[in-house]
Amino acid sequence: MSHLFVPVVDQEQHPLMPTTPSRARRWITSGKATAFWKGGLFCVRLNVEPAARLVQPLAVGIDPGSKREGYSLRSAAHTYANIQAEARTGVKEAEQDSTRMRRTRRGRHTPFRKIRQNRKHSRNKIPPSTKARWQWKLRVARWLCQIFPVSVFVVEDIKAATTGKRRWDQCFSPLEVGKQWFYAELSKLAAVQTKQGHETKELREQLGVKKTGKKLAEVWEAHCIDAWVLASAAVGSSNVPDNRRLVCITPLCWHHRQLHRFQPEKGGKRKRYGGTLSLGIKRGTLVKHPKYGTAYVGGTMDGKVSLHDPQTGKRLTQSATLANCRPIKLLRWKTWLLPSPPPNKERLLPPRPRRAGRKQAEDL
Repeated sequence: MSHLFVPVVDQEQHPLMPTTPSRARRWITSGKATAFWKGGLFCVRLNVEPAARLVQPLAVGIDPGSKREGYSLRSAAHTYANIQAEARTGVKEAEQDSTRMRRTRRGRHTPFRKIRQNRKHSRNKIPPSTKARWQWKLRVARWLCQIFPVSVFVVEDIKAATTGKRRWDQCFSPLEVGKQWFYAELSKLAAVQTKQGHETKELREQLGVKKTGKKLAEVWEAHCIDAWVLASAAVGSSNVPDNRRLVCITPLCWHHRQLHRFQPEKGGKRKRYGGTLSLGIKRGTLVKHPKYGTAYVGGTMDGKVSLHDPQTGKRLTQSATLANCRPIKLLRWKTWLLPSPPPNKERLLPPRPRRAGRKQAEDL
């Protein structure tokens, strides 16, 4: 039976062991806890001192990917959360557009900043596109640590081919530089373990679960299955997954580096474009509108703001007045919960052992 567990924090915002939805409802009804939302997940905050603060070892498995990423949080007894996130993309193209526009402004003899020396030779420099990708993974990891008592992270290590030259191998690949930065920052939150790709495959075969080849599918078998087996290796559990419910998240991306339109309008004027504020309110703020309901704030035009659906990101309107929008909270990503998948015993049950003799059966 797949169901979501409810994260629990105490009065000081320290994470405790998750609880079941029924128990969380009883706590809220009796006044022992207060409900709140954190990153799209429903959580409860205890208003009384907890009866016990003992926590079980919780492991977070992380399966990095170029388009989709998988996160699975589990203990030896239960699987508490399965998260599939879209990777952070588009930063490389935004930087290329910014560089091209800056150079064309210099060619038009318009005011520009003084040309700086080449700063790309630093060994500690991480390209913006690479840093954005790994920063997004770190944001998700920090979010999980705020609502779950995470004890260890298990990451599937990805490697790039090296040439064997020491100086070249240190900084030739943004992938290698980015992941080392990620491991260093992740170790500040909890212990970090890494597994190779072939080790993940062996763990899948031992646990008797199968991975699908559809990498972009919103199913547990796409990416969370590898994250689940990685977490299982850390907590020493070999049972089948009791929770395959999937939570999907997508980062909200804004045009930070594009302050105006590429092409000018009539009269040679360029309209303002990009930024993170719309009429003084932070973009991504969840608001309540009398006509469109719950939505988040997007761009602005002619003194109006645009509202978007918090799950799909589809634009609902471009002419909403700020006075009719009641702010609720600031969103950092879009979140949607998929329905419970149908049970598949053939896929989840471990492989049946071979028939043993009488003496061997008694030993087992």
